Amino acid sequence: MSKFKSALLASAVSLSAGGVLSANVAQAEPLNVYTYDSFVSEWGPGPKLEAAFEAQCNCDVNFIAVDDGVSILNRLRVEGKKNKADIIMGLDDALMEETRATGLIAEHKVKLPELRAELNWQDKQFVPFDMGYFAFVYDADKIAEPVTSLRELINSDASVIYQDPRTSTPGQGLMMWVESVYGDESEAAWKQLSQHTVTVTKGWWEAYSMFLEGGADYVLSYTTSPAYHAVVEEKNNYKAAAFSEGHVAQVEVAAVLNTSKQPELAQQFLQFMVSPEAQEILPVTNWMLPVAKNTELPEVFGRLANVERIGFTSEEVAKQRKSWIREWRSAAAK
Repeated sequence: MSKFKSALLASAVSLSAGGVLSANVAQAEPLNVYTYDSFVSEWGPGPKLEAAFEAQCNCDVNFIAVDDGVSILNRLRVEGKKNKADIIMGLDDALMEETRATGLIAEHKVKLPELRAELNWQDKQFVPFDMGYFAFVYDADKIAEPVTSLRELINSDASVIYQDPRTSTPGQGLMMWVESVYGDESEAAWKQLSQHTVTVTKGWWEAYSMFLEGGADYVLSYTTSPAYHAVVEEKNNYKAAAFSEGHVAQVEVAAVLNTSKQPELAQQFLQFMVSPEAQEILPVTNWMLPVAKNTELPEVFGRLANVERIGFTSEEVAKQRKSWIREWRSAAAK
């Protein structure tokens, strides 16, 4: 997700392309990391993480950005063993099984710190580095009585912007949310929602930018999104609506590819991503929650919506994702 300033002000950049390398690392093979575009934007976490890791590794981190976590998986499928990445970073837990099925993921061998209890993390190939809960964000200056459930939102006439589940991990998250709440009635729910959907965007930043320009009453984002406005803009009018049915979580993950030419350095990078230094960078740049317990956070994080987790396992999503997308396309796509 990276998100905010990148959505408004900056386009994605390849950090190494414009970087000035020191003489002693200029000859080294770069550590190539496939990730998503807003992660490496000027205001995303990429620049700070890159600088912090390079200061300790005597190496060159080269981020290669695509649109979204879904795009990372699609690129990996197309390239197969001819991929240029040592690491993939920014897919989410819902895509883990489909990514694992490529046969390109190595065991991470990372010593994980004590993680948030809700993660219950056991996976030996993917390393979690941040997480969040999907939520519909609204402007409290315009909406005095926000909806309190997904059913109330879908049954309302409030204008909504969300993302395409075929191309966006937040869009995929909403798909899981609808399936979790509605089950066999999800097709009817999509049709109802389509009656007051302003647009479905390819990715997160297009949707959030349109919302901030006044394009809709609600936009699909995260419970942590208001923290950005509070910390960076000193605005407290943007809120995340807490829903009584619970919220689907997104855990962003990274993995080393078994085609990497420098697997030890790649594992070092993943170990760094769960270190206290990286975990404290992520919440105030990517505006997600850290995965490591006891990470220091700005005060505003204590005032964010406290929600219950619902949803599906990665294995369940892998089995149902294609049929869920077909259902969404037939019922809701415009």
